[in-house]
Amino acid sequence: MNQLKLGLPKGSLEKATIELFEKAGWLIKPAARNYFPKIDDPELDCSICRPQEMSRYVEGGMLDAGITGKDWTMENLSDTILVCDLVYSKVSNRPTRWVIAVAGDSEIKTLEDLEGKKISTELVNVTRRFFDEKNINVEIEFSWGATEAKVVSGLADAIVEVTETESTIRAHGLRIIHELMQSNTQFIANKNAWKDPWKREKIENIALLLQGALRADRIVGLKMNVSNEKIDDIVAILPSINAPTVASLYNQAWYSVETVVSEDIVRDLIPRLKKLGAEGIIEYSLNKVI
Repeated sequence: MNQLKLGLPKGSLEKATIELFEKAGWLIKPAARNYFPKIDDPELDCSICRPQEMSRYVEGGMLDAGITGKDWTMENLSDTILVCDLVYSKVSNRPTRWVIAVAGDSEIKTLEDLEGKKISTELVNVTRRFFDEKNINVEIEFSWGATEAKVVSGLADAIVEVTETESTIRAHGLRIIHELMQSNTQFIANKNAWKDPWKREKIENIALLLQGALRADRIVGLKMNVSNEKIDDIVAILPSINAPTVASLYNQAWYSVETVVSEDIVRDLIPRLKKLGAEGIIEYSLNKVI
């Protein structure tokens, strides 16, 4: 039987990734102290590893495909295939940001003020390339963690750190002076696996369903019954991907109308539909929008 070796990210993205796969149709069961979770698909063999290492394992062929961050693919200069972007995170479905931050009372205000200064970061190679392009000489030191504390304790003049909400940076009394880059989750594949027809189709099918699950985030379905006299007024205010679905009810001068709408407008839309004469309005959640 053909089998695809799939890498899943360990750490902050692990829970969000497992939830995304469940919404896409795969049930993954992590085991305590086990890096090989069970999945209800005999064609998949899953391994969990750190996003920082994922692209190296995919490039080297230990994994056929994997989910990691754009930042770590850039850091490792990995020669892999980008299958698709999957913009999600542990907090929100928005890209994360790598920023340059200094102490709140630091005299450093601009990038040029960092000339000759020490910067602590886990993203060493990307940071080095950035400052080389700017012709700013800095000392870059690898951080094993707790990077924000390096500035507070005086071990570094600045840090390059990832953030979603800036809450940790603010909690340490730090000030952002520049955004280095934005990053998002990516689905990548090994080049040899991509050349294999069966593996490529399996990877593309996974990507299709994962993207569909993400596309369904904060989108709901609406279904209602509408009389013949009211149908034009109702359809005129209904948003949809292409057009609402309208079907005649059996032996009645009524229609069943169905569409998908953004969750943030449905609270205003339903009262309007009711006033215009829609009846039996049903709102339901969606797993995927393909």
